[in-house]
Amino acid sequence: MTVRLPSFALLRRVTRSVRRQLPPLNFITLHYLYFLLVCLVSACIFWAISTPPRSVRFTDSLFLVVSAMTLAGLNTVNLSTLNTAQQTMLFILIMLGSSIFVSIFVVHIRKRSFEAKFSSVVETARAQAAAARTMSLSRLSRNFSRSGSRGNPEKPIIPPPIVDHRSKEEGQPVLSDSTARPQTSEQSNVDHGPNQAPQPLGGSLTWDSPASGDMASTSAEHTGREGVFRLTSTDSTMIDSDREQNNNHTLTYRSDTGDEIHVNPQDSTIQGHGPPEHITFGPQVYFRRYHPDLAQPAKHRLLHMQGVGAHPAASIKHRRGSQSTVQLDHHEADTGEESARNVPFPLQVQIARNSQFHHLSEKEREKLGGYEYRAIEFLSWVVPTYFLLWQFFGCLGIGAYVANNKASVARRNGMNPWWVGSFNAVSAFNNSGMSLLDANMVAFQESIYMIITMGLLILAGNTCYPIFLRLIVWAFLKLTPKSDDWTDVRKTLQFLLDHPRRCYTNLFPRQHTYWLAASVVVLNGVDWAAFEVLNLGNEAITSLPAGIEVLDGLFQAFAVRSGGFYVVSIASVRISLQVLYVVMMYISVYPVVITMRNSNVYEERSLGIYADDPGYATVSSSSNRDFFGKLRRTLTNTQPFEQTKGYFVRQQLRAQLAHDLWWIVLAVFLIMIIEGSNFSRDPTVFSVFNVIFEVVSAYGCVGISVGLPNESYSFCGAWHTLSKVILCAVMIRGRHRGLPVAIDKAVLLPGEHLHEAEEEDAAIRLERAASRGRVV
Repeated sequence: MTVRLPSFALLRRVTRSVRRQLPPLNFITLHYLYFLLVCLVSACIFWAISTPPRSVRFTDSLFLVVSAMTLAGLNTVNLSTLNTAQQTMLFILIMLGSSIFVSIFVVHIRKRSFEAKFSSVVETARAQAAAARTMSLSRLSRNFSRSGSRGNPEKPIIPPPIVDHRSKEEGQPVLSDSTARPQTSEQSNVDHGPNQAPQPLGGSLTWDSPASGDMASTSAEHTGREGVFRLTSTDSTMIDSDREQNNNHTLTYRSDTGDEIHVNPQDSTIQGHGPPEHITFGPQVYFRRYHPDLAQPAKHRLLHMQGVGAHPAASIKHRRGSQSTVQLDHHEADTGEESARNVPFPLQVQIARNSQFHHLSEKEREKLGGYEYRAIEFLSWVVPTYFLLWQFFGCLGIGAYVANNKASVARRNGMNPWWVGSFNAVSAFNNSGMSLLDANMVAFQESIYMIITMGLLILAGNTCYPIFLRLIVWAFLKLTPKSDDWTDVRKTLQFLLDHPRRCYTNLFPRQHTYWLAASVVVLNGVDWAAFEVLNLGNEAITSLPAGIEVLDGLFQAFAVRSGGFYVVSIASVRISLQVLYVVMMYISVYPVVITMRNSNVYEERSLGIYADDPGYATVSSSSNRDFFGKLRRTLTNTQPFEQTKGYFVRQQLRAQLAHDLWWIVLAVFLIMIIEGSNFSRDPTVFSVFNVIFEVVSAYGCVGISVGLPNESYSFCGAWHTLSKVILCAVMIRGRHRGLPVAIDKAVLLPGEHLHEAEEEDAAIRLERAASRGRVV
């Protein structure tokens, strides 16, 4: 009897199909895994240690843990009823979920990766040097033995033929003998493989004669103001097994106007001992390599996990079948004096927008990597010190204040005053909004020192963190002595100030930092003014002393955007102010995240577009000013082309608004279905607006709530179990909307071919500049 084993072919196909739909393993995916795993494990522990056993339901345990980890700050039970172990868990989770803490982890990983890369380079160099010495000795011994066997010991050893490579600066083509290899990336600044980024041919086209079995390659030259560029495209489709069938394989170079030239690698001209005749093109003719058989369809994933506003196919790798549409940025600096001013070491390079370095040699790339490593090494101790000292002194100051001035308030809730002050300080710095007191900060609404200190902590840990960090780096630069012993330190600090987004996610260039500071002042000013004006005649507010009312309004303005605390009951303020708070909670993350993505080194690549993408209408400057031009744009809903960063800001805003809105609408819709019975019983408390307020607060990770009439915990504490679970998902998703995109330079490891991406972007811009007929 024969036993037939089951076939696993179907299972393998299903597994491969599922694997293709899974998101790639990048920074955002790992961030999600970190939060999900920590929250699930912590929820189980939190529920298990409750006293008496299971006094806190698992749903509430999960909600509190997620709220602490995501810094949302909402609570479904009074924190004063929890035991000390549970309160300590929330205290730790608030710090573990902090964006600064996550960034510290990323900085140290990148630092270790740089060190591992440097060690690998040193070991490889040593191995190559040892192998070269061994080969030289072996060759010398072999030649000596051969000459000795022929009885002619005085016969000189003939060295191998020398290839005459003329200098790049002279703009001469590279002539190679029959044993020459195709040009490498070190020779050509940009290493484009088959069917990769377009190749500009502005001067002459030459062929390097490959040895038998080597790949055919083309070498192009383009001479412009910035110097000579060598771009090599290598055709590797002619493998040995198919060589007989591909004797007529042709490379097609196609221009934007449709002109084509066809080159057959098997042509006798190429197989000869010398290069073919030079093919010269006019300055406005621009050819790109094209071969339809090499094009591969883009992979579509159910969850691309590239980040909000990022293109699903955005990648740091070479673009396949590139039909790039990029122009040279007008803000690119010329070589020479501008480069020397922006780079603290002598390089003759171009610096494009967001500190992209182009046309660097291998040695210059290594020097640039060295300065990036020193900057990251500096951040690896400055950022943790900032994170720890602010919280340490905050705990010390607020804890001492509560213990000496408001001890009775803490003891009425059955807690130690020092513990209450320390918990509030950590919660304020990390913008959580959780408080061990049932009344949150209402009991401290007239405590001037505590309100000012906690307001400063809220700013230092979130919206003003990039501003304060840049101020610290600038202060270090000014305080560093101008002596030879401190030269490297000063260059490192200057590099970090000039090119911060190559090193860190939350450190921005000077103009971006000014814009962020202005947005903080404007948005907080609007909240502050609205608190004072819209509450005129409101006895719950006007009953406070005049100076205290003004100070409380300022603190509430700081807290409503991200801090999560409240010094007056939210339900007691005017409904118009509550509506404004919904808007401010919704856009709370926008200033920082838009600045972060707009200053990304690979901004255009991450968006999947470039500055002059032809998919967007362009209007001539003359038609921009006349009446009929404006009317035509209004009727056709087209906008004039703008060569400004505002284009990218609008693109990010559209993507962010569209992404955020459907999460909030879907969550409110599902929760209103589940809470239909509560709405029927009490439509005032369970109104649609109150649900929207709670959902937006959770999604914005703010934490303020309209509350309940007879309870001190958040409004969501009265919801059904499924509604709480939905809100947990909203908090986790909201915590991840402020992340950089997956191909942000500051979160990528140094071994991910980053410099190839920069050089490719430069080539794409050059292509667009040449195709538009601009002189570069």
